[in-house]
Amino acid sequence: MELAPSLHRVGNDIVAAYLVNAPDGVLLIDAGLPGQWEDLIKELASMGRAVGDIRAVVLTHGDTDHIGFAERLRRDHGVPIYVEESDAARARGEVSSKPSWGKMKPGATARFLWYALRKGGMRAKYLADVATVHDGDVLDLPGAPRIIGLPGHSPGSIGVHVPAVDAVFVGDALTTRHVLTGKTGPQPAPFTDDPIKALDSLSKLESLNVTWVLPGHGTPWNGGGAEAVREVRAAAATPS
Repeated sequence: MELAPSLHRVGNDIVAAYLVNAPDGVLLIDAGLPGQWEDLIKELASMGRAVGDIRAVVLTHGDTDHIGFAERLRRDHGVPIYVEESDAARARGEVSSKPSWGKMKPGATARFLWYALRKGGMRAKYLADVATVHDGDVLDLPGAPRIIGLPGHSPGSIGVHVPAVDAVFVGDALTTRHVLTGKTGPQPAPFTDDPIKALDSLSKLESLNVTWVLPGHGTPWNGGGAEAVREVRAAAATPS
């Protein structure tokens, strides 16, 4: 799905990854679920690109619904995988967390679980090797992505700011579709390790001059960073 020139989404509102199409190659942000591989191939073809054009994957964090086909790209195609240092062990499967599921609605939860199972969510392979990044790094990759530390959902959650496409990719630092309740609009994401820290981290997005705020789950948001953060905080303060 093309969102804007040189900016594409792989997947849907349940689980999404993103592509930045630059003159020097393609940057992939997150790797969704293993079964979204064919979605990736189709989206690349729509851009006139192929897997060989992917220069790197930058993971917003190390959870299994974001690393889905990353190891396949690394192992079979030599694509380097970047993750914030605090989530490197998570992406390698060496540590895990068990945050509370919180509130759920049966229909929305069933749709999420069914989609995840159908797209190979139980078959996600952890990374055998990763390169680590840190808050403030500007990477020598297509789009010159800048790393913004957004700890809370996981210790190494990050935003990936790519000025070339007027976007910041935020993973699960926030969501615009709660996969367990079906509620839409900017709000805190479920399965968050430290909800208070996650909300505090969002202050880094308020002054970011960017149109697109792109989460790993939910509708792409083009209302700017400050408004997205305002709505997340309002949702967090409103009993549901």
